[in-house]
Amino acid sequence: MLLAVARPPFDVGPLALVALVPLLWAWRGATPKRAIATGFVAGAAYYGILVSWAWYFGAVALAPFVAILALYWAAAGGLVACFERRGIRSPWLTAAVWVVVEAIVARFPLGGFSWGEVGYAFHALSPARALASVGGVPLVSFLAVATNAFILDVVGALRRPRRAALVLSVSGLLVVVLAAPAVATITWMHPTTTGRFHVALIQGNNLNRDLTQAEQDARYLPRSHFALANTLTGRYDLVVFPESSMDADPRTDAYLEGHLAAVASRLHSAVLANAVADAPDGRAVNLDLMYDTQGRLIGTYAKRHLVPYGEFVPFRHELQSVVTALKQIPRDFAPGHRLGLFDVKGHRVGTVICFESAFGRDVRPLVRHGAQLIVVSTNNRSYRRSANSAQHLALSQMRAAETGRPVVQAAISGISAVIDAHGNVSHTTHLFQRTVVDTTVTLTTGTTLYVRMGEWVTLASLLALAIALGIGFARRRDGSVDSTDVIDAPHTAGEPGHAPALTGDRA
Repeated sequence: MLLAVARPPFDVGPLALVALVPLLWAWRGATPKRAIATGFVAGAAYYGILVSWAWYFGAVALAPFVAILALYWAAAGGLVACFERRGIRSPWLTAAVWVVVEAIVARFPLGGFSWGEVGYAFHALSPARALASVGGVPLVSFLAVATNAFILDVVGALRRPRRAALVLSVSGLLVVVLAAPAVATITWMHPTTTGRFHVALIQGNNLNRDLTQAEQDARYLPRSHFALANTLTGRYDLVVFPESSMDADPRTDAYLEGHLAAVASRLHSAVLANAVADAPDGRAVNLDLMYDTQGRLIGTYAKRHLVPYGEFVPFRHELQSVVTALKQIPRDFAPGHRLGLFDVKGHRVGTVICFESAFGRDVRPLVRHGAQLIVVSTNNRSYRRSANSAQHLALSQMRAAETGRPVVQAAISGISAVIDAHGNVSHTTHLFQRTVVDTTVTLTTGTTLYVRMGEWVTLASLLALAIALGIGFARRRDGSVDSTDVIDAPHTAGEPGHAPALTGDRA
C-alpha cells in the first residue's frame, strides 16, 4: 500500500525508497512457500489500489487482472527466498530479481503490462529521470529496490552491532541514494535543439459518460473537436486531434476529410487525426492519419501494441458466454507492423497510440529512426476521473527522459500536456474540459545511453541471476550450505532473519 501511495493520485514518489522494506523484511528468512504467499498478498494490495480504475469494467475484469499481476510479486518472493536458502543474499541481487520480474510482466502474457514498475514512482524527480536516460525505467526500479534492501540491512546491522556489516550496508545505501543519481545527472545528455513547432492539441470531450444515440447521430465528437480547431488563428506546424476524436475513417468519410483538409489549409499546418478503420480481413485498426499543409493524406500508422480485452479478446469463444461485458468489444483489432514516423516540415515526428506509451521498447525505435518529437494520442475517457490519466502522463514523462525527446500527449478528455526533452511537464489540462493546448515545442536530436543500449539493465540483471543460480547449485552439490539449519530457523524476537543458536546434535 505504501508503494501505491507513491504513485498518482497520491504521488508521494520518494516514499518508494522505503515502501518495500516491510515486504523485504517478511521475505527475510522465509521459506519459498511463505515468500510466495506474502509476495502475492503484497502484490494484490499494490495493484488493487494502482489499477482500481479497472473497476469501471466490473469486478469480473478487476479481480483476475489484479490476481495475475500479484503472481509476479509472488514469483519475486519465491526467487529471493530460494537464493537465501542457498546462502546467497544481497540487496543488489534482490534488485536484479525485481527488475527481471518486471521485465517479464511487461511482456507476458498477451504483450505484457508495464504500468506498475517501481521506477515510475519517481517521474517527478529530475535525478531519477536522469537515471532513466542512462538505463531506462528498469535502472530506476533497480536502484529503488536496492535502496529498500540496503535500508533493511542497515537496520539489521544497527540492532546486531557488527561493524563490517554496518559499514557495507551504509556504503551501499550511499551509493544508490546519493552517488548514482549524482553521476547520472552529471552525465545526462543535453539534447541539441533542431527547431521549434507551434503545436495545438485539441481536447474536445467534456462528457464524463457514454454518448447517447442522439449524440452519436449528431456526430458530437468530431463536431466538438472541429469547433475548437476553428478558434485557432495564425500559422501552426502541427495540430493534433486525439485518439477516437473521429467517429469514422476520414479516408472514406467526406465530412471528416473535408474538415481536416480545411483545418490544415487554413492554419498552414500538418494535421494528425485518429480513427477506427476497417482492416481487409474484417477486423478493425486503430489508425493515426497525417495530413500535410494542403490537406492531403501523407501517411498512416496502425497501432502495433494492442490492449488485451480492450482491442482484442483472447479466448473469445470460451469466454463470451460467461463474461457478458465482452459484448462491448464486438470485433478484434489487427495490429500494425510499421513504426509511426512522419516527415513534417523538414522534421521527423514519431507517433504512438495510448497504451503503447507505457513501453519504452515501443518508443525507443522511433528515436533511433530519427524522431525529434513524440506524439501520444490517447483516449482515457472510460476511466472517468480516476488516477488513470495522471498515471499515464507520468509514464510519458519517463519516455521523454529516456529518449531525450519532447512528448506531446493529446487526450480526448484529458489529461493533455506538453513534456520537454528532460521530462518536465507544462500546459496540463483538466479532465473533461473542452480546451486547446496552444504552445511552442522545442524539437531535439541526440542519443541517450538508453536509446543506444536499450534494455541493458534487464540483461545485466538476468546475468546476475544466472551467476547466482550457478553459485547456488554449486553450494548445494558440495554441501557448504545447510539451508534447513539456517534459513528455516525462526526469527529471534525483534531481529528479522536472525537464526537462534543451534544446540545438541544439530549444532
